[in-house]
Amino acid sequence: MTAYKAPLDDLRFALFDVLNAEPTLTALQGGEAHSRDLLDAVLEEAGRLSEQLLAPTNAPADAEGCHYDKATQTVTTPKGFKEAFKQFAEGGWTGLTNPEIYGGQALPGVLGTATTEIFQSGNLAWSLYPLLSEGATHALEIHGEAWQRERFMKPIIEGRWTGTMCLTEPQAGSDLGLLKTRAEPAQGNSYKITGTKIFISAGEHDLTENIVHLVLARLPDAPEGSRGISMFIVPKFRVNEDGSLGARNTVAAGAIEHKMGIHACSTCVMNFDGAEGYLIGKPHKGLAAMFTMMNAARLSVGVQGLALAERALQNSLNYARERLQSRALSGPVFPNKPADNLLVQPDVRRMLLTQRAFVEGSRALVLYTALQTDIEHRATDAAARQKAGELVAFLIPIAKGMTTELAQECTKEALQIYGGHGYIAENGMEQFVRDARIITLYEGTTGIQAADLLGRKILQLQGVGAKHFLQEISAFCQQHSTDAALRSLIGPLAVATKEWSDLTVSLAQRAQANPEELGAAATDYLYYSGYVTLAYLWARSVAAAEAGAQSAAFKQAKRDTAAFYFARILPRTLMHKAAIEAGVGTLPAID
Repeated sequence: MTAYKAPLDDLRFALFDVLNAEPTLTALQGGEAHSRDLLDAVLEEAGRLSEQLLAPTNAPADAEGCHYDKATQTVTTPKGFKEAFKQFAEGGWTGLTNPEIYGGQALPGVLGTATTEIFQSGNLAWSLYPLLSEGATHALEIHGEAWQRERFMKPIIEGRWTGTMCLTEPQAGSDLGLLKTRAEPAQGNSYKITGTKIFISAGEHDLTENIVHLVLARLPDAPEGSRGISMFIVPKFRVNEDGSLGARNTVAAGAIEHKMGIHACSTCVMNFDGAEGYLIGKPHKGLAAMFTMMNAARLSVGVQGLALAERALQNSLNYARERLQSRALSGPVFPNKPADNLLVQPDVRRMLLTQRAFVEGSRALVLYTALQTDIEHRATDAAARQKAGELVAFLIPIAKGMTTELAQECTKEALQIYGGHGYIAENGMEQFVRDARIITLYEGTTGIQAADLLGRKILQLQGVGAKHFLQEISAFCQQHSTDAALRSLIGPLAVATKEWSDLTVSLAQRAQANPEELGAAATDYLYYSGYVTLAYLWARSVAAAEAGAQSAAFKQAKRDTAAFYFARILPRTLMHKAAIEAGVGTLPAID
């Protein structure tokens, strides 16, 4: 059984010291009450809930998995899940960041990101059930009609229902232009939806009385490709005008997937057989509604990587402190014990520092991105909203792609520290490795995040978000150019920032001459961008620690981890730069 303690000190440090969130949030529309005291109280309660209610269910639920009844086409979740969801909903967590007009608490999105990390560290598979609802309510809020928000959005926010995203089909994964699900006009304003969707997280379960599926389908007059996709609301149970539940709709789970990880989340094959649905948004404009959900989901998946890495780090660090094995190379450190602990080994410290650098750097990254979404939606100044939106668009593929890839390395290193014991299920590390593997795949693989970053955010949008971010880093370097405490960080960061800018311009020129260069360089460009981004956030963290009121040990830990990152991790950019400059010619065609 693995332990978990919510990292409240580092969450507070990242929010209030590094990102200066309190004055930013209280200056936004409707943010007057969003003080540090309020946010602190919410974080404390989230930590208690995750530690006491969710974390203990993680390993048992993984072993039990979900149960599918073929006769009734229903799913039963593992023991304790239904009770946990009931308590979660009663506590108001299902509507934490939703508008008050629909029953939510209208708290900042950055706070939602922080609490999501805490819940996902407790039990990632369980957290997927309420997580999908966030994307559904966001799409309904932005694209739905008033009656749709009233009838379908409010019960989800209350926690009586949940939502899903039904996008993927057997022949249509990332290329949604290939989807075949049909929508035929029916009585009144309804449609009959027919088709099969796969990989639908939380598509069927026993946690709530109803499930609202948001489904991509084609109308009869739809043009070919992605331009012909519309989105529809398809509830598991039909909903009467007064909000009461009607008859069972003709949508059901045909099976649940048998997966490598997240066994306690029901990933379903969903069959729609003339199911009653309602158009959300305009005809043939479903992709706009889908990306509303997708962008929120991509940031949340980045948080999943952080959450798994945090719990893996906590347990591998505890193990390294307690496990007695061999002696230090320079002689016994604990001569009165039969062996020294693992911490005396430099390579074990390397693995732990790698995890810590990635965990705390990733936390700053996802919280920074989430704070920009709050500014984008609620700043009083239009220019500030626009700039924040451009920053978010640029950072989302980095926050999703980089953080999930780093989680692979963190969970692997955590298992490695345990040695052979890490491979044994009862110690919990192998579950983190299995659970982490999916996060680089769903909501767009790393390659898709890379293509979005380089192809859309840099080339199509002329790198407007990147320019904002690079200017911010350059201004930070200039501000701290004479700061003795940051001298060893500012020089390398300034050099890397200039190189990032030059590399981007050069690569954009090559891609315009030969579009294949984009595909050849995209993933290396994502890694390069991610490593420099984390370097900036680590430099900011040290600057905040030097100016803050934290303990001497806390400050020294930040200095040491930042020094490790700059000395041993940031040089990875040299490898990715070399790969980018090697070009598409080094990737010959395969017969």
